[in-house]
Amino acid sequence: MKDYTKALPDHTVKYIGENDLFLEIFEGEDFPEAIQKRPPLLFVHGAYTGSWMWSKYIPHFISKGWKCYVMNLRSHYKSRLLDMTNVSFEDYLEDIKEVIAECGDSPILIGFSMGGILSQKLAETIEFAGLVVIDTSISKEVYELVPYKELTQMTPGIIVPAPVREEHSSIDESADDIEFQKKYLTMESSKAFSAFSKGGISIDSSLISCPGLVIKAVNCDDDNRRGRVTAEHLKAEYTGLWNTTHTGLLVGQRYMEVVDRIMEWLKRF
Repeated sequence: MKDYTKALPDHTVKYIGENDLFLEIFEGEDFPEAIQKRPPLLFVHGAYTGSWMWSKYIPHFISKGWKCYVMNLRSHYKSRLLDMTNVSFEDYLEDIKEVIAECGDSPILIGFSMGGILSQKLAETIEFAGLVVIDTSISKEVYELVPYKELTQMTPGIIVPAPVREEHSSIDESADDIEFQKKYLTMESSKAFSAFSKGGISIDSSLISCPGLVIKAVNCDDDNRRGRVTAEHLKAEYTGLWNTTHTGLLVGQRYMEVVDRIMEWLKRF
């Protein structure tokens, strides 16, 4: 198995706040002052994962002069382990606020899955430089227009175990990509998960003024509709990538298509 975290360049690591949130800070060297003055990028991971999920992305962004803050929510990856039965969606919002304070300048948030709906919620009250959501968990407003046909029922108060990946490959993930995830995937708070599943989080898009980009893994017309409706709701640009998987957008064989699209969007800054 190839562990993509091992290929990351030297960088700063620190633990912040009372919950010892593990934060990784990456930046290139010797870039012009104009590039150094661009807003930092803050990467927010999804459920069950951590900063390790961005391992393929980070080298590309720092090579273009972007300073990258790659966070871990409480009790994820190398953050201090807590009782996950007590962790809520609101707790995760507070975690991201702590990291934003570390960024100094208002960052561009890049959120994946659960990190996408967390980022949208924060954008209601915090003025970000920009907002990118990758296969985000959908808001209440989007769910009402394009509901899921079937959703697994969850029992509140029980920790959600890590997803089981029994397949050896997928349409856009190699065996190495899947083994890499299996090495690091961990449990998730069901309180937090239940809050945003089935479109449980309402997003008041009238309060969000920053430029946005929505990227969606698409395998059916409903997937594409959810992506487009999300983008319309956020007044953001939209890119749907057909025949890709949720996790494949970050660690799969076509991840560079997502990186290139974000890079193109970032040219405005």
